Amino acid sequence: MPSLAIPNRTGSRFFRPRPAPPAVAPPRKATDRRWDLLLACIAIYILMAVGRFHQLFPFVNLVRPAVLFGATAILLFMMDSRADRKVRLVLITPMRFLLAFAGWMMLSMVGALVLTNSFNLVIDNFLKTVIMSIVVACAVRGVRDVERLTLVYFASVTIYSVVVIARFSAVDEDGRMGDLYYYDANDFATLVATALPLGLYFLHRARHFSGWLLALASLAVLTLAFVRSGSRGGFVAAIAVGIFVVLRYRAIPLRWRIGVTALVTLIVLGAAGAQYWSRMGTILSDEDYNRTHDSGRFKIWERGVGYMLRFPVLGVGPANFATAEGTLSDMAERAQYGVGVRWNAAHNSYVQVGAETGVPGLVMYLAMILTTFGALRAVTRRATGPANRHLRELASALTASVIGFAVGAFFLSLAYQEMFFTLLALGVGLHKIARININQEHQEHGAT
Repeated sequence: MPSLAIPNRTGSRFFRPRPAPPAVAPPRKATDRRWDLLLACIAIYILMAVGRFHQLFPFVNLVRPAVLFGATAILLFMMDSRADRKVRLVLITPMRFLLAFAGWMMLSMVGALVLTNSFNLVIDNFLKTVIMSIVVACAVRGVRDVERLTLVYFASVTIYSVVVIARFSAVDEDGRMGDLYYYDANDFATLVATALPLGLYFLHRARHFSGWLLALASLAVLTLAFVRSGSRGGFVAAIAVGIFVVLRYRAIPLRWRIGVTALVTLIVLGAAGAQYWSRMGTILSDEDYNRTHDSGRFKIWERGVGYMLRFPVLGVGPANFATAEGTLSDMAERAQYGVGVRWNAAHNSYVQVGAETGVPGLVMYLAMILTTFGALRAVTRRATGPANRHLRELASALTASVIGFAVGAFFLSLAYQEMFFTLLALGVGLHKIARININQEHQEHGAT
């Protein structure tokens, strides 16, 4: 019986041959022509988990939609018997590292400074995120399904942007939006950076003028909201995404990439005032607060590395970085003299993971990100020919989104946020579809 994995002619670990499945793989065409109930529940879950729709409109939260539709999706998935929705099909390297990282987080709770903090994060939150990542990757039946869920991700960020622009017209003394819903201004900027390349994808793939116009308007809204955030880390993330889009997003013609990049740049230039550029100009300044103050990022990162070296195996426990700042740092000694001590966040996801879960946790987390890039690159390299152009375009768009997260996460405490794990799940799901499609192409060629 044929395997769902193509022969490993190039030695790629992402397309390694697997044992033959117990059932024949479904036809490659028309498997995802329409939405089904499982996919609809996942779409609503993403709208809540990433776009925080229930926090934008509190009346929606009366039914706790994230819990309701997440649980329903899990139940429907467990009842589904489709051959292309089996868990074993998505257990490629990124997903294995995700499962290993989740297991290590549970183990690191043993040495947590405050067990309640770790329990609330890992058991009440992160494990649900891991389970939903598996469900998302398994649920997609074809490239249209991946596209649909990617569109939900993009739409959720756009809706969030529209609402915060409308409701947060006031800015602080630095010219930035203040506290938003769930995300702060910096987190939000990174979220937008992950959504911008998806806008380019949907702009290029639009089949009708109305779709093209909607994608264009969404890109404009996202860019305007991005400027309003005033985030320097988000600015660096957006620059990294722009460089990738122009130089490496080759599945889309160069004129499209340059045109959209120019459009975004023009909106930034038009919307950003002198205060914005003055703030961006401090990124490399030696006099910046983040370089000189004990509560600035550089000092926090230095202390965070110290926590990791002090507790190299299990760390201080998930969700305990701030506790370490308030109890273990040099600044904590000031409390006995009546001096207030700030319990800082890590402001760097990699320092956060290393300090909270130790060196093994950091290695797993980095490996998870890097192998997600590897899985998406495998799609772009192996999905050749006009029939698979759709796959290559979507893989490149998701790659750019993961770049936006990976760079933005260097300046923010986003280690356990749903945005990355949703992108990982979409990438793994796309890889699964590519493997099935390419395998069936080889079977068809072999039959002829």
